[in-house]
Amino acid sequence: MAEIEVPPYFLCPISLDIMKDPVTVSTGITYDRDSIEEWIFSQRNNTCPVTKQLLVDPELTPNITLRRLIQSWCTLHASHGVERLPTPKAPVSKPQLMKLLKDANSPQKQIKCLETLKSMASQNQTNKRCMEAAGAVEFLASLVVKKALEASRGEDSEFDLSDSRKACDEALSVLYSLQLSESGLKALNNSEFIESLTLVMQSGSYDSRAYSVMLLKSMLEVADPCLLINLRPQFFAELAQILNDQISQKASKATLKVLIIACPWGRNRIKAVESVPVLIDLLLDSYDKRACEMMLTVLDLLCQCAEGRAELLKHGAGLAIVSKKILRVSQAASERAVRILHSVSRFSATPRVLQEMLQIGIVAKLWLVVQVECGSKTKERAREMLKVHARAWRDSPCIPKNLISSYPSS
Repeated sequence: MAEIEVPPYFLCPISLDIMKDPVTVSTGITYDRDSIEEWIFSQRNNTCPVTKQLLVDPELTPNITLRRLIQSWCTLHASHGVERLPTPKAPVSKPQLMKLLKDANSPQKQIKCLETLKSMASQNQTNKRCMEAAGAVEFLASLVVKKALEASRGEDSEFDLSDSRKACDEALSVLYSLQLSESGLKALNNSEFIESLTLVMQSGSYDSRAYSVMLLKSMLEVADPCLLINLRPQFFAELAQILNDQISQKASKATLKVLIIACPWGRNRIKAVESVPVLIDLLLDSYDKRACEMMLTVLDLLCQCAEGRAELLKHGAGLAIVSKKILRVSQAASERAVRILHSVSRFSATPRVLQEMLQIGIVAKLWLVVQVECGSKTKERAREMLKVHARAWRDSPCIPKNLISSYPSS
């Protein structure tokens, strides 16, 4: 096919590949559906890539004439190995969706309708936006609330409970696959729905627990502070359990992101202290750079309260693993680790803690931080710790002899 000259108007202006499903935007330029949907919906651009004009109307109009020309050209060059492009499925219409959502209210048809919705969402971004506009989000959210509550009560027969859990799983799967817009995510941000997701995280299947926390990550990124302040302790207990269960790497990173978003608000740090020992255990075996940075960020937030520092110090490997990550992962990880040690040395520096910091090599590591090239704030915190505890650490054998004279005086 490389030897065949492809007419330039068959190529998508974005990807320069031959178009499979040509669609025209409001500026009159034609693109391949997958490429322009990625540009508009996933990358959240609101301009035409070629003309740079504002796309007032994001609707994509199928260019049927061009599609037929491309298909004819493919057929004409079939002897050269060019495969004929299949006719793409038409985007779902609002009447279709309304009928499907109505049918989904019937218990007998519910699972099948949810599977159809999931299939539609997987086809293209246009279907996802149509589903959102037709009220699918509100319907799916109400279904999750209802079924999660039914499953948690366990009052029905085993058969009914199984159906409730399956319907809840399917609804969550569709909600996550919709890749909701900001307005769609905000529509989900209410205490009733978050309570339902907490129930799912507590007793749902591995898949539904993963979908719940990944959906929560997107929701809380656009949540109102009032909602974040009122998150319940059980919510944080389930997040800690998901981290402990290690359902998947994606679910774990979503959980860490939820904690990073939620912990700065109200008394959430105290509510989330159950995560501290779990995070320390995970750090012991983690070699993923981004995961380490996120875990240290959460620990940094939690160590800003007395309860969080107490949990860190209670764990036998707490101080040691934090120190170990300094200068080994990334500059961001070193910064977070030094901040954690700074919080401990400033507010929880008992003689036992200071002695432990000496024994496990933290003081030597702080000296190294001062000497090497790293962030100025990190160096400043390391110097401050060395200076504040100079009286306790000055005579330690871990202080290099050639640096004793430059050791900060108390």
